Amino acid sequence: MKHPAKPLATVLSFLSILLLSFLPFMASASEVSTGWLTDPKHPPLSVRLMLTGETDPQAKTVEGLLEVQLDDDWKTYWRSPGEGGVAPSLDWNQSENLNQVDWHWPVPGRYAFMGVETLGYKERVVFPLTLHVNDMQEPAWFLGKLTMPSCTNICVLNDYEMSLTFRPDQLSLSEQALHLYNQGISQVPKPSTTVELLGAFWNKTEETAIFQLTKPQGWINPDVFVDGSSDDLQNFIFDSPDIHVDGNTLTASFKVSNWLEPIDLSYQTLPIVITDQSLATALNATLDERAGNAPIEGRHGKGLLTILIIALLGGLILNIMPCVLPVLGMKLSSIISTQGLEKRQIRGQFLVSAAGILVSFWLLALFLAALKLSGQALGWGIQFQNPYFIGAMVLVTAVFAANMMGLFEIQLSSNTSTWLASKGDNSYAGHFIQGMFATLLATPCSAPFLGTAVAFALGADYIVLFLVFTALAIGMAIPWLLIACFPQLASLLPKPGRWMNTVKTLFGFMMLATSLWLLSLMASFVVTAATLIIGGIFIIGLLWRLGKSKGSRSVVMTLAFLSFVSAAGLLLSFTNGRLSPKSAPEISWQSLKTESIQEAVQQGKTVFVDITAEWCITCKANKVGVLQREPVYSQLHTDNLIAMQGDWTRPSEYITNFLQSYGRFGVPFNIVYGPGAPDGIELPVILTSDAVIKAIEQARGNSQ
Repeated sequence: MKHPAKPLATVLSFLSILLLSFLPFMASASEVSTGWLTDPKHPPLSVRLMLTGETDPQAKTVEGLLEVQLDDDWKTYWRSPGEGGVAPSLDWNQSENLNQVDWHWPVPGRYAFMGVETLGYKERVVFPLTLHVNDMQEPAWFLGKLTMPSCTNICVLNDYEMSLTFRPDQLSLSEQALHLYNQGISQVPKPSTTVELLGAFWNKTEETAIFQLTKPQGWINPDVFVDGSSDDLQNFIFDSPDIHVDGNTLTASFKVSNWLEPIDLSYQTLPIVITDQSLATALNATLDERAGNAPIEGRHGKGLLTILIIALLGGLILNIMPCVLPVLGMKLSSIISTQGLEKRQIRGQFLVSAAGILVSFWLLALFLAALKLSGQALGWGIQFQNPYFIGAMVLVTAVFAANMMGLFEIQLSSNTSTWLASKGDNSYAGHFIQGMFATLLATPCSAPFLGTAVAFALGADYIVLFLVFTALAIGMAIPWLLIACFPQLASLLPKPGRWMNTVKTLFGFMMLATSLWLLSLMASFVVTAATLIIGGIFIIGLLWRLGKSKGSRSVVMTLAFLSFVSAAGLLLSFTNGRLSPKSAPEISWQSLKTESIQEAVQQGKTVFVDITAEWCITCKANKVGVLQREPVYSQLHTDNLIAMQGDWTRPSEYITNFLQSYGRFGVPFNIVYGPGAPDGIELPVILTSDAVIKAIEQARGNSQ
């Protein structure tokens, strides 16, 4: 009874062997894939492993890919995930006829969440794989476990069991897998002869790694990543780089931190990835410790000596900015009044004025250093975001205006006057205050070279911060120092006379206008009606005092001056409206939203961004002289252009971060985005119509 079972068992065994022998052929006739694998506990993430069918018999390799699909806002990570991330991993040690698996990593994206930046991928990513087999003629069995992290505001770690059986020499090509593989491999960094490493430096003092690279074709949209996936770099965190491009030279600076051990990357070799539009290349850079004193040049593309020269020029130009003109009127009166004084006294007065400027700039540097140390927002002129500072400046300018208009004089006792006169420096205190006051009035003005110097100073260490601000002070004090060095220059001006009172009164009116302008800034912090009432009381009080001291004729002249200024302002407003299209008298500014910029550019639109503030005189000049005049005015009203504006009159962390992302610490700041310039084209501080039109055309992609 048992004999019939024996032939049956033999037949079943034969069929099993036959099925196994045909398994590789069956696999080659269809797509070799695990299919989509998901975890029911975490459905937003799906993965699959596929073979393309491409093989290299000489190298004994089979090409494949790992495709990852992520829903909504979920992301996964690069091999060097950044702070807080976890890299995916693949354990294939249980596989048969397989000795190595090479994982190729596409260029990652940067993602920030709550101040922490990670590197990785969203939506979908294809990781090309190269499988190295022992024998191309023997069946291979891929058996592995994929550990895949995925995060939004929470993070999940999932394991996926993967199994593939194939015969390497009998695989057929899969068009779908080849297409996906080519997509992935096109984004993997490759060797390039167009990018050359000029130098790599480690700055122990600032704990910063600096890389200098060159590309003959120039840079368009570059980025640099440090691959810290190796065992000796895993504990190091490389912050987002500060990238500066100067012609064909790119400088990328990475601030490095480590919670577990002291930081010293001297002579450490770091793998870096460089991207720029269609370029993605990788190279190794060994950090040279000798560049310990070269981080500033590396980070900003300019040496410290160059920046100090720029700061000198920026400070000198501040003297002719509108903010400082009323103070220069005071100084002009001082120069004229020096006639008849000894050279020693003239020299002393102007040296004291220069000292006032220097001390004032040092106080500003100290104030900014304190903000920097506390992690607060930094910027040139940010004190004008404080209503208490503006209120104090209103009082100070009003007192100066009243004094220059002869409404009152500070009377000292006879003993004090005699003592000061005997010392020969009876005006030293006043000259020192003039110097400090000139600096305070200069801060809402931006000038050529000034923005570069201030941005460099605020991004450097504290010693460099004070050095740059000292250079700014010396630059602004040059006219004062010139008179101090050559007192005889004062004798070239006309001799004192009645005309001095007229000039002094004129500059007094300018100071009064400054006081009224400062008062108008208070409208940003208090109700406009209250500001008007305070301003009205202020003017009435000045007119009453003027009438008592100078007579009714002076009151009439003052009213005539104020009426003239008001009429001129209305005329300019009317003229500006006549020069612009009647249907759209005002530019329709949208609020600054960085996410909307990228969306608009992807839709083929151009975006003009204007960062301004009510207290910024240069901003006002750009608006009246360029933005609200033809041909720029019409360009800002075209259908395919979006005008965005950020108001920095009051403190705004959002706008501060936007400015600092471009290395700027003050206003005005203008930049144009578009299909031809997705990363933006920065405009000069003082705008010109030609510069704006050229940038808009280039951003649209219309440049020749």
